[in-house]
Order: sequence, then C-alpha cells, then structure tokens
Amino acid sequence: MARSMPLVAALLLVSAAVLAVAPRTAEALACGNVVAYLAPCIPYARGVAKAPTMPCCNGVRNLNAAVKSKADRQMVCTCLKSTVASVSGINFNNVSGIPGKCGVTVPYPISTSVDCSKVE
Repeated sequence: MARSMPLVAALLLVSAAVLAVAPRTAEALACGNVVAYLAPCIPYARGVAKAPTMPCCNGVRNLNAAVKSKADRQMVCTCLKSTVASVSGINFNNVSGIPGKCGVTVPYPISTSVDCSKVE
C-alpha cells in the first residue's frame, strides 16, 4: 500500500493537468483525495497494465470534476509532484498519456518540471 501511494502521485500529475478545466463541487480538495482518485491507475503507471483501467479513468474524470479553482489545480499539481518525486520505476510516458486515454483534455504538459505556481 505504501508503494501504491507514491505511484498514484505520478498519475496525479497527469490529473493535475486534467483538473485545469474541471467544474467545481462543494467539497474542498486535499492531497489525500487526489491520491485516492488515482490509485487505480498505479498498474498502468508502473507499466504492469497495457492500458488504463475503467476504475483508473473514472478516477481521472472524477478528480477532474472535483477541481474547483486555480488554487485547487495548483494544490493537485504540487501534491502530484511531491509524491512522484519519491517514487522509482514509474513509466512517465504512460503517466503523461493517461488523460488522453481516458478522454480528458489537459491544457498543459504532464511533467515533473511543470511550475505548479503558473497553473491557471
């Protein structure tokens, strides 16, 4: 489980980009929520699965829908970057492709070099 959380963060990087265009909901978003949304994407992020699963894509879509503001998008970005930084063995090509494979458009590149303070 401890290994899964960091991998989820890698996927969250992808989701952070997705969140830039998301509608708002009533709840505040926290890093733990972000990780929970993306946990099903871990097998694909590690290269174990050949494609994102339906639960993974549902998590990406739900996270996208949960983002309410610029501050939320920046928090998700920061959460993902910090989590991914502690994980080894992640296939970043897979991670960056998750939004598109799940039918979600991301307005900026999915990368560990993204400046989260500039996410709108």
